[in-house]
Amino acid sequence: MSDSTIHINHNGFREYDARWLYPDDINLAGIKNLGCGLGSQIISETKKQNPRVVVGYDYRSYSEEIKDSLTEGLISTGCHVEDLGLSLSPMAYFAQFELEADGVAMVTASHNENGWTGVKMGIAKGLTHAPEEMQDLKEIVLNKKFISGKGSIKKIENFIDVYKKNLISKNKIQKKIKAVVACGNGTAGIFAPDILRGIGCDVIEMDCNLDFTFPKYNPNPEDLEMLHAISKTVKENNADVGFGFDGDGDRVGVIDNNGEEIFSDKIGLLIARNLAPQYPNSKFVIDVKSTGLFSHDKILKKNNCETILWKTGHSHIKRKVNKEKALAGFEKSGHFFFNQPLGLGYDDGINSAIQVCHLLNNQNKKMNEIINELPKTFQTPTMAPFCKDEEKYQVVDELVKKFIKFKNDKVLVDGEEIKDVLTVNGVRFSLSDGSWGLIRASSNKPSLVVVTESPTSDKRKKAIFNFIDKYLQETGKIGEYDQKI
Repeated sequence: MSDSTIHINHNGFREYDARWLYPDDINLAGIKNLGCGLGSQIISETKKQNPRVVVGYDYRSYSEEIKDSLTEGLISTGCHVEDLGLSLSPMAYFAQFELEADGVAMVTASHNENGWTGVKMGIAKGLTHAPEEMQDLKEIVLNKKFISGKGSIKKIENFIDVYKKNLISKNKIQKKIKAVVACGNGTAGIFAPDILRGIGCDVIEMDCNLDFTFPKYNPNPEDLEMLHAISKTVKENNADVGFGFDGDGDRVGVIDNNGEEIFSDKIGLLIARNLAPQYPNSKFVIDVKSTGLFSHDKILKKNNCETILWKTGHSHIKRKVNKEKALAGFEKSGHFFFNQPLGLGYDDGINSAIQVCHLLNNQNKKMNEIINELPKTFQTPTMAPFCKDEEKYQVVDELVKKFIKFKNDKVLVDGEEIKDVLTVNGVRFSLSDGSWGLIRASSNKPSLVVVTESPTSDKRKKAIFNFIDKYLQETGKIGEYDQKI
């Protein structure tokens, strides 16, 4: 391939993974260069001439050809590639531990619409690239600072079975839980039903056949369309619980036995409450989109557990869980991270569903009864108004300044003063009753992220959203929302 054919849009190097529209923003020659860059980075980091790298890919129509070009690049630097074949992201992460490899590269655009591709990658086991590594990778790739070597490729046969057995063997349950398992025709369809059946669930499959056109909707457990479809199936089958998995299987959404969706941050809190008495003095990491209930929870307080609010994004939370030696981390988007002794620190949507099954197995209560033990709050879904990649961080920076000023000037939101402003990731401002609103830049799409929650009323939840939206519209840089209350 001559240099003239190489095409890579530099905006594809995002905060903690790489995503592009293919072939508009990156072509196969560009993907090969990405492989050359990643291989060079792994060699520099590990100080090994021929590091071993596990590679997997999801079931999109074009993922295999992208994996082949990425692999070509990795081999040209001297990497020994171990090809797992069709994979989930957590299976690729698990393979890095199981096969004791030096790096991992998973070809997936997760829940993004068809047309997107990307790579989730890591060097240290159980951790994926953070902004520093992504910046480093971007410099290597765009400036073609490649190491040259002689690598190889070998196929790892039947690793899917090794991954399935690992989860099944440790997680048998006594109670026959009837579970709807929805995969939106994404890759999780050949994994989740088998594993949940294997631990002892009575599984009702929903859209588990692989179909890369995603005929109904994107496999995304934050998408209300998918959640409503699962809800309907749960009610029709009188199921105990419904699980919805995203395209690469690292996230899960949960529906209770009445067909009500439970936002994943509340599921995280239920799991934390279940774990706290067994593991007192633990730390839990949650992202800034998560419910305010963690900070006031009586069971967590009683067991002297600490909650740390951190940046949204699977790489950020993974690293924070690792650094703080936290027992677990929970993201509102449905990424859950279980550290030793419960897991290896990375996010696995099927393992998260298994933890919910343990919750049901341990308590003689239905899912809706368990959720009703939590104080009620009114929460919006995650809403994403369009904002250009080149402008989104600047827009958020201006809003951070604005909200700090609102707090200082005692500006009222729905009749309440702003009590607290957290700026670890965009701006999360809280009112004295525990209500809050969040604005941050999306890490992997040209959009912002807006979430609000109120323990007081639905009206206040909406009033906080309207307050935020007014100032967003004033910037003149906001487009359509993907979904809106």
